[in-house]
Amino acid sequence: MIKIAPNLIGAAILTAFLGFLPVNPALADEMTIPVGSQGERSQTDLPRTGMSEESVRNAWGTPREIRGPVGKPPISQWHYDGFVVYFEGDRVLHAVLNPNR
Repeated sequence: MIKIAPNLIGAAILTAFLGFLPVNPALADEMTIPVGSQGERSQTDLPRTGMSEESVRNAWGTPREIRGPVGKPPISQWHYDGFVVYFEGDRVLHAVLNPNR
């Protein structure tokens, strides 16, 4: 007669028992978390990447504040009411909405 370890028998019984339990699919609610004002960005007219400083000034006027240029390549910031434009040299690198808008 073959001797089987008690732990092995217990594991086999547990596996068989769990195999016959009904499987319930996981249910979850969809959660939407807003990140800043990014959803509003598509609805706001902001300078596009590659625009020149002159074209930004012509379209949006004189900025409230200018910071920089700093570093190599030179990066400067033009602060307007509601958004900031980042320039690399004289071309728009990126424009972002102010978080306190």
